Amino acid sequence: MSTQKSHRKIFVISGIVIIAMFGFCFAMVPLFGLICRATGINTSAADISLSTPAAANEITTSVDKSREITVQFIAMNHMGMPWDFYPQTKVVNVHPGEKTKIFFYAKNPTGLNMSAQAIPSMTPTDAITHFHKIQCFCFNQQTLKAGEDRKMAMIFQIDKDLPKDIHVITLAYTLFDTTPKLTRKE
Repeated sequence: MSTQKSHRKIFVISGIVIIAMFGFCFAMVPLFGLICRATGINTSAADISLSTPAAANEITTSVDKSREITVQFIAMNHMGMPWDFYPQTKVVNVHPGEKTKIFFYAKNPTGLNMSAQAIPSMTPTDAITHFHKIQCFCFNQQTLKAGEDRKMAMIFQIDKDLPKDIHVITLAYTLFDTTPKLTRKE
């Protein structure tokens, strides 16, 4: 009888661990966003306040033509994310204070309707507080129907207070599947 209780205890503990792991995986993207906002590690927290037209108008309007900054764009899919996702412009040279618009491309090649969230990261980290996204597809989840594709805009500006030793900024996006598992339509 004690062997049965022992096995039952193992099954119960295993079941609780599996449910906890599933819950953690499901909550990973929103949890990552909260951690980034709380720590300031990522640009997504600072940029949300810049998503309104009023905030965009408060950004500097003069351009520093004496400096040129190279901005590189990288896109990758989180493990198992089947979408095609990449920047249509991989590198752009900008002057601090200049508003620049670039596009990313996303395609859902599957037979399912899906939603995704792009999570940004940036190097060097000293540039994070000086890089402002005025409009970005990363502010919201993107939903694409089966086979649908989309050009997604990002408008950004680097402020003139960017440290003088920074000449290259790399902005990388990782695309996560955020499709609720129960609502997928074939």
